[in-house]
Amino acid sequence: MTGILRIGTRGSPLALWQANETARLLKAAFPGLETAIVTIKTTGDRIQDRNLSEAGGKGLFTKEIEEALLDRSVDLAVHSMKDVPTWLPDGLGIVTVLPREDPRDALIARGGAASLAALPRGAKIGTSSLRRAAQLKAKRPDLAVVEFRGNVETRLAKLEQGVADATFLAYAGLKRLGKTDAVSAVLEPSEMLPAVAQGAIGIEARLDDTRTRGFLAALDHAPTHDAVRAERGLLEKLDGSCRTPIGALATIDAAGRLRLDGLVVRPDGTDLLTTFREGPVADAERMGRDAGEELKRRAGPGYFA
Repeated sequence: MTGILRIGTRGSPLALWQANETARLLKAAFPGLETAIVTIKTTGDRIQDRNLSEAGGKGLFTKEIEEALLDRSVDLAVHSMKDVPTWLPDGLGIVTVLPREDPRDALIARGGAASLAALPRGAKIGTSSLRRAAQLKAKRPDLAVVEFRGNVETRLAKLEQGVADATFLAYAGLKRLGKTDAVSAVLEPSEMLPAVAQGAIGIEARLDDTRTRGFLAALDHAPTHDAVRAERGLLEKLDGSCRTPIGALATIDAAGRLRLDGLVVRPDGTDLLTTFREGPVADAERMGRDAGEELKRRAGPGYFA
């Protein structure tokens, strides 16, 4: 095979794990194919002094990588799907989604609390996620939420330093980095509904690049891709960004039926709305949009301001 597939990625340990896993899968499917990892620093990586919702939202983790795709500096980009904005630049698309890791949130507590209920009254919880903070405030308004930015290693170090008493991280990332020993509890979706597409790795490419898309098609995991379509359909109808606390999780049973659970909550946790849809997996995106429309209607004007 001629040519090298250049893989664009952020430079965090988790992002590099995901890029290298993509390279491994490509080489396994196409022996002799050459790949190269291209590390790109994003605006989201540079901002460490404030919440990203104040600086422009999710696209801060993908903008520079997508620019590299568009100027043909890289051939594909590997993303944590939960960081991918609802709408992509013209000419680009998420063409492949890898098999999903466990989508649940993990609680890491200095005292080893085994559940949200076990956290001491008044404990400081570090998180930069409005979704996690809002659901936490809805269940435990007595807890104090403090800003907590950085990659997995940085946040675990901050916790060790006593900046907070506990924090949340995606269990998928901890599993991929071999850091599950730090976990105090894995939270069921009924206790903390995950972010849209949490635990899924998406691969973005130029829609007119048939060569690259041909390679990537062999890696696509249809059940994960269908689940992500449902969850992102909900997000699209809610016009979601990281300024809006939104949770969603789609699961597919052995019979090929999909269940989607969705949630919106005010940032202060005072009003939490939930819904669900069930149906054939072929209707994944339609069910997501329908659920999103319902939540938007029930929330009413001003809810997402």
